[in-house]
Amino acid sequence: MSMLERIVAGFHSSKIDGLAKTFTRIGWTGFWLQLVLGSIPVLLMSYVFVFSGSFSGPRTGLPIVEFLSTANLLVLLFTIVWFYRYTGLAKRIADPQTRPTESAVVGTVWTGLVASSLGLLFSMLVMLLDVGQLLFYFLSAPQAGIQAVQTTTGGSASWVSAVDLVSLMALILTLGAEVVTLVLGLWLMFRTTQTADELAKG
Repeated sequence: MSMLERIVAGFHSSKIDGLAKTFTRIGWTGFWLQLVLGSIPVLLMSYVFVFSGSFSGPRTGLPIVEFLSTANLLVLLFTIVWFYRYTGLAKRIADPQTRPTESAVVGTVWTGLVASSLGLLFSMLVMLLDVGQLLFYFLSAPQAGIQAVQTTTGGSASWVSAVDLVSLMALILTLGAEVVTLVLGLWLMFRTTQTADELAKG
């Protein structure tokens, strides 16, 4: 092998190793960030349940909000597992014997991006519906404001409680985790397309 061929081979190997390291770093970063940001809403709702005995406040929520919240949680769990999978993919990229094709790597990153985008969409829809319902209750209240404590003798209760704010806080934290996931996924896609030629040669 000539000197030029050795230099080209070394350059090719260093780009592939750099991509593998990027997948390792991004995989672990995304995994732990999502785990931490995703566990805070669970802890908040557990705290609410311990002291109030219910996960929902005095207002009755829309059924679609419960469906979208469940779907959002499932997407978050999926992206946590998917980012852990990136760390395994990094080992396969680094090993010439098990190195996946360029299309397989791009397809894996695209799956993570689609999942992150779905999670963002679900979070935004839930937040819009929740805030819209809160806005309706505030607009229907007297101009002086809404009572901090309200007792009703009959009918369903319709006042805003601390559970509503905890729910919104949990949604904001989940949305934050999904934004981070999307940004990290886009960076992985950028790095993968940068080394696409090297993967194809490998």
